[in-house]
Amino acid sequence: YFGWKKIIKQMSADDVIQAHVKALKEGTVRARSLAQTLLNVPYGEGDGEKLDVYIPSTSSLDVDLVIYLHGGYWQFLSKEESGFMAVPLVDKGVVVVAVDYDIAPKGNMDLIVSQVRRSVVSVVQQYSHISGLYLCGHSAGAHLAAMVLSTDWSQYSVTPQIKGALLVSGIYDLLPILSTYVNDPLKMTEEVALRNSPSKFVSQLKHSSSDCHIIMAVAENDSPEFHKQSEEYYKALEASGLNVSMENVANTDHFNIIEQLVDEEYHLTKLLLKMMGKG
Repeated sequence: YFGWKKIIKQMSADDVIQAHVKALKEGTVRARSLAQTLLNVPYGEGDGEKLDVYIPSTSSLDVDLVIYLHGGYWQFLSKEESGFMAVPLVDKGVVVVAVDYDIAPKGNMDLIVSQVRRSVVSVVQQYSHISGLYLCGHSAGAHLAAMVLSTDWSQYSVTPQIKGALLVSGIYDLLPILSTYVNDPLKMTEEVALRNSPSKFVSQLKHSSSDCHIIMAVAENDSPEFHKQSEEYYKALEASGLNVSMENVANTDHFNIIEQLVDEEYHLTKLLLKMMGKG
C-alpha cells in the first residue's frame, strides 16, 4: 500500500534503510560540529521526552526556530539522526530543535502525538525570544507536524504561533495503515487511527493555525499512496482557505527528499529559508 511491506519485513537487511540512516546520522554529526548544541534537554518526565537544540553563533535576540519531527513509521529513528537540517540553517542564524518521542512498541499513537505537542509547548516556554516558529517533519514526522498544527491549544498553557510548516512525504489518514505491517507494533484500533488522522481535523487546523504557511512536499518517486494522501490533504487545506502550496520534488524518492535538506542549494532548503524571509 505504502511500499512499506518490503521495507518492514527486511528492515534489518534493507540497504535502502541502512543508507538512509547513515546519511541522516552523518548530517547530524556534521551539524553537531558546526553549531553550539544543547543535547538531551527534557521536555517532559519520560525517558524518551528529550530534544536537541542546534544554536547558531548569532548575537541576535530574535531568532527563527525550526522544530524537526523525524520519520521512521513511528517505530524507528530518533533525534540522534535528526539534526542534519541544521547544517545549512545555523549558517543563516536559525535555531533547529530535533525532537525525540517514544517510538512503538513503547509508545502508542496517542502518546506520541501528545509528546510532540508538549515538546512544542516546552520549546515556546524555554525560548521566549523566538521571532518565528516553524515545523518540519518527514513521513511519520510530517503526520506528527500536521497533528501539531491541528492542536486545540486551549488545553495547554501556551498557544504557539506557528508561522510555517514543511510537511515532507507525509501520511495524513491513518486508516489505510491498520491492515499493514506498519500497525503491528503500533496496534492501532480504528478509533485510535481516526482521532490521530490530520485529515479529520482540517477545521481545527484552520482554527489553530490559520496564519501558518504550509508547504506540502512529495517525492516524484514516492509510492502512489503517498502522492494520493498528500494531494487529498492539500486539497482539503486549500478548500478551507489556508495558505498551502504543493511541491512535487523531481528526481527524489521517499528518503533522499529529506536527506538533501543538509544542502543549502537544495530546492526544499531554499523554500524553507524563503518562508522565513531569508531566501
